[in-house]
Amino acid sequence: MAMSIMRRVLLAGSHSPWLERQVRSRAITRQAVRRFMPGEELSDALDAGSALAQRGMGVVLTQLGEHTDSPTQADAVRDHYQSVLRDIAARGLPAAISVKLTQLGLVLGDPTSDDACVERVLALARPAPARGERVWIDMEESPLTERTLRVYERVHAAGGRVGLCLQAYLRRTAADLERLRPLRPAVRLVKGAYREPPDVAFPAKRDVDANYRTLGMRLIEMAARGEAEPPVFGTHDVALARALLAHASAQGLAPTACEIHMLYGIRGAEQARLAAEGVRVRVLVSYGRAWFAWYMRRLAERPANVWFAIRGVAGG
Repeated sequence: MAMSIMRRVLLAGSHSPWLERQVRSRAITRQAVRRFMPGEELSDALDAGSALAQRGMGVVLTQLGEHTDSPTQADAVRDHYQSVLRDIAARGLPAAISVKLTQLGLVLGDPTSDDACVERVLALARPAPARGERVWIDMEESPLTERTLRVYERVHAAGGRVGLCLQAYLRRTAADLERLRPLRPAVRLVKGAYREPPDVAFPAKRDVDANYRTLGMRLIEMAARGEAEPPVFGTHDVALARALLAHASAQGLAPTACEIHMLYGIRGAEQARLAAEGVRVRVLVSYGRAWFAWYMRRLAERPANVWFAIRGVAGG
């Protein structure tokens, strides 16, 4: 109960301009944030990716921030990610990018904003087959779920090599997965980190965990039947990840078919241990100056991280 209350408080705080000013003004908080991101600059993320690659892990890079205000800003985000893809290629990194559609102009209010957003995603996803990597589309708050699904469907139909993040805490996700089945979708399953009403998302952690397991099993079975790409599991629950990998093996999928994605700075020892066992592990590495709301959601995903971050700062 206490953890649930703290989660709600953290998610509510992620929308507070006053709290953001207080947090950003304190050096001790900025030091705690570095636990979960190597730095604000792209070069910091690329350097972290190189270090992880040397330990047998891939990376997924994402620039923090949401909701651009103009087509010019959205185009700048597209151009930035195109430069990221060039940097990845130049370094020979086993890396992909993960983008938020609101950064690429999904909610500008223009009747053509969805069309323009699709074109920006395609500008990133069309070259992807030559690199062997797909571009991941993040899922944001539930009011954007339907539009995000439509963008994914359109980009997929146009030949873009894209994957889609689905959130296990949303009540609609099982139906969404069934809807995507004809596309043989590439799905990264996560639990979800936004503040949602109980009629939209399961409020209890045990229910989210149970739905994650159910959806994960379904994705594996779809992949075994050729109805989906081998799934990606974005979770720090190592026991759950191992159970899903065991189910994948029982369904006849290759040991390296599925991937486990974890966030930078969380369960680093487990990431390395899984990779050493031959599991395909990727680390989501974030960068950028718009880190406040993202950081609050990271703490809310597992409120015990609040004390973990405080101990990390206190210990130097």
